[in-house]
Amino acid sequence: MAAADQKPHASAVRPRSYQDESYLRGFLGSVGDLQKAEELQDVVLEVEGWQFPCHRLVLSAASPYFRAMFTCGMAESRQKTVVLQGLDPAMFGEILSYMYSGTLHVSLDTVQPLYQAADLLQLDYLRDTCSSYMAKNVEDSTCVDLYKFADVFSVNMVLKRCLQYICRHFVKVASSEEFCSLSVNQLTGIISCDELDVKEETTVWEAVVRWVQHSREDKLHHLPSILPHIRFNLLTPYNMQLETILAHPLVREDPGSSAIRNVVKETSNLKRRVGMDTREMALLFAPRTSEMLWMNPVEEKYIRCHYNISPLTATVTSDNDIYILAEESCKRNALMKHNHAGNKWEKKSSVRRVPTDPNFDTLADYLMEINGHLFYLAVKMSDRDQVVLGKYNQDTNKWHKCSTPQHVGDLDFHVAVSCNGHIYIFTWTVVHCYNPREDHWCRKTSNYTAPDDIIQAVALGTEIIFTDCHFSKTMVYDTEADSWLERPVSLNLNTDYQSIGYVTLFVLENKLHAVADTLNESSSSDELTQVWLVLMYDSCEDVWRETMV
Repeated sequence: MAAADQKPHASAVRPRSYQDESYLRGFLGSVGDLQKAEELQDVVLEVEGWQFPCHRLVLSAASPYFRAMFTCGMAESRQKTVVLQGLDPAMFGEILSYMYSGTLHVSLDTVQPLYQAADLLQLDYLRDTCSSYMAKNVEDSTCVDLYKFADVFSVNMVLKRCLQYICRHFVKVASSEEFCSLSVNQLTGIISCDELDVKEETTVWEAVVRWVQHSREDKLHHLPSILPHIRFNLLTPYNMQLETILAHPLVREDPGSSAIRNVVKETSNLKRRVGMDTREMALLFAPRTSEMLWMNPVEEKYIRCHYNISPLTATVTSDNDIYILAEESCKRNALMKHNHAGNKWEKKSSVRRVPTDPNFDTLADYLMEINGHLFYLAVKMSDRDQVVLGKYNQDTNKWHKCSTPQHVGDLDFHVAVSCNGHIYIFTWTVVHCYNPREDHWCRKTSNYTAPDDIIQAVALGTEIIFTDCHFSKTMVYDTEADSWLERPVSLNLNTDYQSIGYVTLFVLENKLHAVADTLNESSSSDELTQVWLVLMYDSCEDVWRETMV
């Protein structure tokens, strides 16, 4: 047989499957076009008097709820108009838009009703998306409201995140108006946690008192069921604190006061709260060195640690998690998280480094946390200055690009600080401000000029404090008023020094501190020795005081 007539062996030619991506994208677009054109619609859904013409096929494909309605012999499968109960018209319109486009728009104002509607219609993707959105937006202004919602609808991921946040920031949250709106079960769920960050148990008692007095007639009868969750055995000093509580009007004047007094007097071996045994410390390090210093000058606690890692930059989150960024290779940096229990660093992710020419370019790295989100800011100084900003998604363990400021100006001088929910970059002539909620940059203070010799800054509340290299003055920028104030530095020291070489500012226990690198004359010779001074700012006296040499 001639070669041309031979047929290939069956195993030599294998079948293949082809997928037309453009068809998949175009199909959903075509369905959306039919909806907009109001063509081929075969059912009308009515929500509180609002009518939404739709396609049964699309509804059934998107939602198990509608699939059961239209395919299981229910009366609605034969009706032209179907009335839906328990839905908000605006939210249903948003969900319908998602069914026809695949795009969902979520905000803090809509996420809760969207979740309820998605839960009713059995839309798992929408429900999971809303849960994730709520969990990522737990902060001072939202934690109580989201906690209540998550408790009612059993959204465990959000409930856990809110409870963690409330426990970590209990003192602040308990003083808010929203805290008093908690149900008795929600309140006891919080105050029964070991993770409550309180120094003294009286803080928990005072929070309960505020909750009861906010609506005394409605809440006072709950007090006997609440008190067992307060750990009266941890009162210090016990007898004095106990007598104060027993003398409180809520206990003394209530008709059931005898039962309340018995509950208060009953002590137990309940565990200490986490805040009773924790110590707030500042973490200081020099970039590209393996030594780190943990300090609390007030308690005179200083711990030096050496790790097999050289950080470029670091940050401490509002949840007291410590992250550092270390050089992993010439092209990537590694994001590391400190394991407190094991006192070691664990790698979480990698992020691409900004390409530089070591002979001409200078690169500064910043790691910042805003409202529970990590941001990596890189400032490149070269012939063409550049700013790069990335946001870390803890759920996906990936980094996402953020917008960058336009016309950044001269970056030969720059300081970057996160403050009051924003990122600020200070250059010689411009202050750039980044709003992470809107992913938007703007310019501040048009008449701004960078102070001479300013070397670094730190945020305290809504202010950013700068100092010069000789520690002769501080500049304060008020982020809310967009204004500047200069303050001379007044020192109250026990140590004589010849000069200050470098100053590091930091905030500890909501107070401004500084570590000053000084040169001192030796008492035994004329030689100069290097001595570190730890200073704390006394805002009442407007003076810096030495805490330890």
